[in-house]
Order: sequence, then structure tokens, then C-alpha cells
Amino acid sequence: VQLQASGGGSVQAGGSLRLSCAASGSIFRINVVGWYRQAPGKEREFVATVTNGGTTVYADSVKGRFTISRDNAKNTVTLQMNSLKPEDTAVYYCNARAFWGQGTLVTVSS
Repeated sequence: VQLQASGGGSVQAGGSLRLSCAASGSIFRINVVGWYRQAPGKEREFVATVTNGGTTVYADSVKGRFTISRDNAKNTVTLQMNSLKPEDTAVYYCNARAFWGQGTLVTVSS
């Protein structure tokens, strides 16, 4: 499975972005897929995951602002990010088991 993330960009605080992750192969057998991020000078951290059954888990820092979803028929995983803050600035990576996307940069200015 190869993952291709897209949708990053630059926004002002309070704005929104929608990240998409397209998988080259089927992801419906992969129960947990998700998003992680890495800010400059920091380690990669968990953002959100979603299971095949629709169960979602979010980092406390994004809870209530981000929404993760998946479409197994289209082999995509989406992260809707609202009320963005400067501290959300990072490279965002999608993940499915041992597979990682190449990352997409999100920059939030104050």
C-alpha cells in the first residue's frame, strides 16, 4: 500500500483545511488508519485515528476541531481541520499500519 497525502497549505489562525490521503491499494482490511504530525524541531505525534467500524480517537489538542473519516470504497482517509491554531503548524502524515504517506505541510499564521 502506498499513501499519498494532499491538501496542505497556508492559512490564518481560525481558518480551515481539509487533508486527504489516497491509498494505492485497498485499505478496507486495515482496521486502524490515521494521521500524525511533526512540527519543526519536535517528534512526530499522534493526531487522530479511525477504525473500520467508525470509532475515532483524537489527541486532546485537536479534539473538537478536527474530524477524521475514511471511505474504504475510494481508499481514502480525510482529516477536516477547523479553527486552526499556529501550534497546528506541522507536516501531516497519514498512516495505515506500517505504511506512511510522504507528508503534507500545514502552516497556520497568527
